[in-house]
Amino acid sequence: MRACQAPEGVRVLVVEDEVKLAGLIRRGLREEGLLADVAVKGEDALWMAQATAYDVIVLDVMLPGIDGFATCRRLREDDVRSPILMLTARDAVDDRIDGLDAGADDYLVKPVSPVEARARIRSGLRAVDAQRQLAERLAQLEAAMKRVSSLESLLPLCMYCRRINSAETWQSVEDYLWDQVDVKVSHGCCPDCLDKLTRQLGPG
Repeated sequence: MRACQAPEGVRVLVVEDEVKLAGLIRRGLREEGLLADVAVKGEDALWMAQATAYDVIVLDVMLPGIDGFATCRRLREDDVRSPILMLTARDAVDDRIDGLDAGADDYLVKPVSPVEARARIRSGLRAVDAQRQLAERLAQLEAAMKRVSSLESLLPLCMYCRRINSAETWQSVEDYLWDQVDVKVSHGCCPDCLDKLTRQLGPG
């Protein structure tokens, strides 16, 4: 099978107490160019997922100590957002529902071939990449909105007639305030201007 072009540094956590199966999955992932760690207990998976930001977690249902369902719920409660692929030997609808309710993203029934496992993991990686691209686009949109807001806060003002350019129309300050904020302007003369005007007119 042709290996996918995996992003550099992608890490997968395989939580599986069957050493042989865990080894097969890890070997297949390495053939795909992915980095894989293995945990044999749910407790180990919890602290490993907190210590390392895994891109995908492959989680067996039947584990010693905390089972896969409880481990999945704890991971979600700990705000681990990595796609979780559950492994089970029981192909029962209730088990699938329990896994999805616990926060799993996909399900795989044993005995599973390494080829199928890799295909499901690649699907999870595509979902991660889509989420990353969406987050980047949202960040770009927020930055663009901030720039637009900043530009809108700058009012082009004629340095000679003191009119404001709003919506491609030059308006007086009075008209602009009336249109934008519903404020009427009353005219007067400040003390400085009154003093300057008096000096210009001279004694009368």
